[in-house]
Amino acid sequence: MKRFLEENERVKHDYATYLRHAKGQDNSSIDKARAAIRRFEESTNFKPFKKFHRHQAADFKDFLGRQKNARTGQVLGFSTVDAMLRLVKAFFHWLVSKPGFKRVLTYADVEYFNNTRKAGRVAHTQRAIPYPSMQQAAHAFQAMPFESEFQKRDKALFAFFMLTGARDGAVASLRLKHVNVDLGHVFQDARDVNTKNAKTIMCQFFPVDKVYRDCLLAYVTFLTNVKLFGPEDALFPKASVGVVKGQGFTNLGLARQPFANASKLNTIIKGAFAAVQMPQYTPHAFRKTLTHLGNELTKTPEEFKAWSMNLGHENVATTINSYLPVTTERQMELIRNLAR
Repeated sequence: MKRFLEENERVKHDYATYLRHAKGQDNSSIDKARAAIRRFEESTNFKPFKKFHRHQAADFKDFLGRQKNARTGQVLGFSTVDAMLRLVKAFFHWLVSKPGFKRVLTYADVEYFNNTRKAGRVAHTQRAIPYPSMQQAAHAFQAMPFESEFQKRDKALFAFFMLTGARDGAVASLRLKHVNVDLGHVFQDARDVNTKNAKTIMCQFFPVDKVYRDCLLAYVTFLTNVKLFGPEDALFPKASVGVVKGQGFTNLGLARQPFANASKLNTIIKGAFAAVQMPQYTPHAFRKTLTHLGNELTKTPEEFKAWSMNLGHENVATTINSYLPVTTERQMELIRNLAR
């Protein structure tokens, strides 16, 4: 079975260049597009793009319907299929105007990559995001030990998520210079920090229980006074691994480098909740916890706008729609209460 076609590879390379320099997309987005296009090639047994026919688009939908997630073994979800169809459609939409494709490909042909309306609605249906209450978070946090340097890091990490609601990818890349615990400031500088859409965010600690700030202060003091970390060192560093005679590879303590991604951070937070027999909430769930807290504490639209900005949102609607949805039942209840 073919694994690639040289002429297709050249076209995909040109498209990746277009996405990077004309559309300003990052490597992660480009990799997703390339993966979706490769799925399409697999469905056609790697036929040349120049031999495209609209029936291939229909066959591609059937092909995706038979594919399974490599990790779970389940069929691909509605949102995954919908995303792949949109990515491949965008590729062929770009391809229409290219030399050598005008005779075999039209914009009408590209429309055949559209998902069905029913599947599209299911793919974009907003789902409830489980999140811990403030009481649940406090219980999990209090149960975390604070003895070894790894325990100090892990508990301070939990505290930091509660104080800021920052995205895990950004937190993984933070350096000590980005945080001022005394003032309660976090400067998510997009030049150094892996923020969403490379957006620079200035964040003030949220008004949560003082124990979180005290924990973070104790940890930062430990890093600077005991570990002698400097401004350029990671706020939440990975482990330094080395060989110890008779033990093989082992952790030698905290390194000065940050994690390559947020995977370990997710594991730490999930483990903290699992240790007290709670659902394994992710760091992202804290954003919903803090949004509900803000809904209770803020009294004016301006205050809630500031709360939303502190989460890194430019538009209040993003905060409300993503983390504070109102069900139909809740809508009816709220209106009835106003009438009283």
